[in-house]
Order: sequence, then C-alpha cells, then structure tokens
Amino acid sequence: MSPIQQLLGIMRALRHPEKGCPWDLGQNFNSLIPYTLEEAYEVADAIEQNNSDEIKNELGDLLFQIVFYSQLATEQHDFDFDDVVTAINEKLIRRHPHVFAGAKIKDAAEQTKEWDRIKREERKNKEDQNAVDLSCLDDVSRILPSLMRAEKLQKRAAREGFDWAEINDVIAKVYEELEEVKAEVDASIINQEKIEEEIGDLFFSCINLSRHAGVNAEQSLRNANLKFERRFRAIEKIVISKGLSVNEMKADELENLWNRVKNEEK
Repeated sequence: MSPIQQLLGIMRALRHPEKGCPWDLGQNFNSLIPYTLEEAYEVADAIEQNNSDEIKNELGDLLFQIVFYSQLATEQHDFDFDDVVTAINEKLIRRHPHVFAGAKIKDAAEQTKEWDRIKREERKNKEDQNAVDLSCLDDVSRILPSLMRAEKLQKRAAREGFDWAEINDVIAKVYEELEEVKAEVDASIINQEKIEEEIGDLFFSCINLSRHAGVNAEQSLRNANLKFERRFRAIEKIVISKGLSVNEMKADELENLWNRVKNEEK
C-alpha cells in the first residue's frame, strides 16, 4: 500500500458512519473552509521560517484537507480523489503545450501570454457549453483574503486592457484617494461609512501601485508585519530592561526607541 493509499484509507475510516470519529463525521464542505485557509497560511509560515520539518508537516496537513474534501464528494457520488488528480493533470498538460505538445516559446514572458490565451480559450469553451456570458473576473474566488483578491481582480482587468499606462498615474491615484480620505476625516459631520469606503479605495489603489511596481502585495505586507513585530519586540526588551512596561512610556520616548531600533538594524 502506497502512503497516499494509506491516507485515503485513514480518511475513509475517520468518516465511517458507525466507527468513525465524531468530529470528522460532523464536517461538511463549508465547515472545512476555515481549516483549509489556516493550513495554507501555516505552510507559508513554515516556509518563511525556513523550517524543512515544519514545511513537510504543514504540507501534510494541507494535503489532508484535499483528501477530506474528496472523501465528502465521494460520499455524495460527485467525484473522488482520483478525479481531482486527473483534473489537475489534464489542466497542467493543456496549459503547458511547450512542455507536453512540442510547442515553442522564447521565454517566461511569452509563456505567461500563452497561459492567458489558453485560459481565455477555456473560458470561451465554458461559455459555449453553458450558453452564458462569463466575465473574466468570474473565477476570482470571493473567499480569498481581500488583499490577494484585489490584486487578482486588477490583474484580470489589466489583461483586458483596463489599466493605468504608467506607474506615475497610479501614484497620483494613491494621492487622490488619500486626499478623499482626509476630506472625510476632516468633514464637519463625520460619516463613518463614507470614511470606510474611502479607506477601502485607498487600499485598492495601494495594491494597484504594488502591482505596477512588480511587488506582490500580500508578501510585502507579510514582510512589513514581520518587520514591525521584530522592532516592537526589540523595544519591549529595552523597556523591560529598565524595569518598565511599554504602556508606561511616553509617546516621544517610544518614538526615540523605535528610531534607535530601526537605526541598529541598518
């Protein structure tokens, strides 16, 4: 028995109607969503920590989520794990004709264009089969983290020609959105819903800027989070060494400590 066959067998046992695990028996497609997202983020965290043992373990946890969904679908007579593997095999072969069908491409940039062309063709075939008009945004999942989804929506629209021509135009748009936030914050009558809307527009513009700058927005924010955490922990250590706590320090003292830690990193 191969390891994957053993895993599938374990999953079937966990879902056995009489002898299975009560928790596993209580799950469905929707209830598993938070766990799947959590496992994906834990894979990313293990990779960022460069911990090969944890990467292996977290990938196993993520694989188990796929096996779990496949078991649920098997019970519903919808599809099984082999169908999932077959689907991705067929997709990868179809979308890489330069590897599997003798097509020729010059470089990664040309491959990206070819990938987009193939996806458009797939979408057109789906339209024809279902007799409906599909948007290029249709398969951008709504359950993605908002930052990642914004970037994907922008990329899809850009492929259709809906995009800024120059990065300076995007920077100008960021300043414009920031001014609109300021106008709402400074308004004589505060409208919290309007402030929220304008800040959302500002975030969206900043993500657009990162895209035009060739920066992954999600990863850049993750790095910023890690940097803030590292520097704040350093401040905590300094303050504790003085027999104090952070909330006992004045704002200007904390600012000085922040600059000190920041300069020490250079």
